[in-house]
Amino acid sequence: MTPDPNAAPQPDPHEWGPFGRPLFNDPSARALSRVGVVDVGSNSVRLVVFDGAARSPAYFYNEKIMCGLGAGQSETGRLNPEGRVRALAALHRFQHLAEGMGLPPLSAVATAAVRDARDGPEFCDEVQRATGLKLWVIDGEEEARLSAQGVLLGWPGSYGLVCDIGGSSMELAEISGGRVGRRLTSPLGPLKLRDIKGGRRGRKAHIKTVLEDLKERMGPQRDRLFLVGGSWRAIARIDMTRRGYPLKVLHEYRMTAKSVRDTAKFIETSDLEALRGEAGVSSARMALVPYAIDVLNRLVRCFKPKDIAISSYGIREGLLYEQMPQRLRDRDPLIEACYFAEDKDSRLPGFGKTLFRFVMPLFAKAPPAQVRLIKAACLLHDVSWRAHPDYRAEVCFDYATRANLGGMKHSERVFLGLALQHRYRNKREGARFAPLYGLLDEQEQKQAEILGKAMRFGAMLVMKPDADMGHLNWVAKKRRLDLILPDDARPLYGEVAEARLMSLAQTLNAAVSVKPRD
Repeated sequence: MTPDPNAAPQPDPHEWGPFGRPLFNDPSARALSRVGVVDVGSNSVRLVVFDGAARSPAYFYNEKIMCGLGAGQSETGRLNPEGRVRALAALHRFQHLAEGMGLPPLSAVATAAVRDARDGPEFCDEVQRATGLKLWVIDGEEEARLSAQGVLLGWPGSYGLVCDIGGSSMELAEISGGRVGRRLTSPLGPLKLRDIKGGRRGRKAHIKTVLEDLKERMGPQRDRLFLVGGSWRAIARIDMTRRGYPLKVLHEYRMTAKSVRDTAKFIETSDLEALRGEAGVSSARMALVPYAIDVLNRLVRCFKPKDIAISSYGIREGLLYEQMPQRLRDRDPLIEACYFAEDKDSRLPGFGKTLFRFVMPLFAKAPPAQVRLIKAACLLHDVSWRAHPDYRAEVCFDYATRANLGGMKHSERVFLGLALQHRYRNKREGARFAPLYGLLDEQEQKQAEILGKAMRFGAMLVMKPDADMGHLNWVAKKRRLDLILPDDARPLYGEVAEARLMSLAQTLNAAVSVKPRD
């Protein structure tokens, strides 16, 4: 057939990397049909299905199978035979799942084990013949770049050093001002360290030599250290266990150089099987922890970061970030996720913005970080309305503290959760979340209560998203709270609304007056 000279040119599928197509043609897009990503690593093979293209994408499906493709590769130069069988079976399963979900073609990326193995190309051909999946084998620097972009998905504009540890390699990437800078790869994956001669002494000497070389090439990195990868997350779980930390959310969990040293000693002196069960770490992952902790200990001693943060976002999220236009990248992941949740789950989408304007006079001097949390709370104030009334406060707290919301410290999660809890309940004493309150000081707890009670009252004055519901006038020095109501809103100020306003005033230690608008 002769090509039509007037037909629009067809895009080269290779132009869009492993996705084979542009995901975000519309820079203002917040919605996207589900996208599946497969990460074929040295230790595990994972499928993640992202639901929607909100700036903080939701995980519709997430499954990991520990295959150990890179086990023994240092000695044989080849992929582990048993690992190949398990990985191929996993990819078969993932392909069938994707077809059942009606997904577009999966995007599959392979890292260190496949790229370093003599039989890596053969394995890729086998996968394509058996499943139809094309594995995109990326080099170490590209792996570092994508992992760093995954961190930027959760921390836009962040700066520091990203360290991604896999089974057979460890990558470093510098991030600053939302950009990825220098990046390096190294053979410091636990599966390779397991094969180093000379026992632990020989292994630690090897780690020290490699890291000193990386430091020389990377230069000073004294800002935040972001840790990406399953072995780091396992160590963070153990650190939480050692400390008795109350919030079991890994993303944005913070560690210090001292806590790394203390946890290294804790691991060394513990029964690993008992510790594995207590911390909730899989057997396959726990077997690698003693090697990974030696790397982390030396890494922290070498680069001396100001603090350490665990990132649950890595290469898979980096693939999404790669496709985002800058306009979408620049958005706040927390606020975008809250907009998405409000639009999907609230009874009156759009009212969160009106409620935000209504409560803000109570927080006129709030710093930007707190204003951001107030906005998030207002957007989420009604997303749990389907829960039984007796449990809405608990559901709200759970949602805020445990949901996949990017761009929040643990203390900010608790602030948001406490505010939403007070949206449905006046008192917080006796709640099962009490151990988490200690992540906030007394003043922060009080501010969360004020916000929650203000939302609880403001929700009584709702008519439509852009309604004129009146406004609050807060005179802090005189401890006076005025409610200015337009005529249209006065019928909404009934007995229950009055009781909620009085509860807010009591928390503020304020006198109340209700005035008509002139």
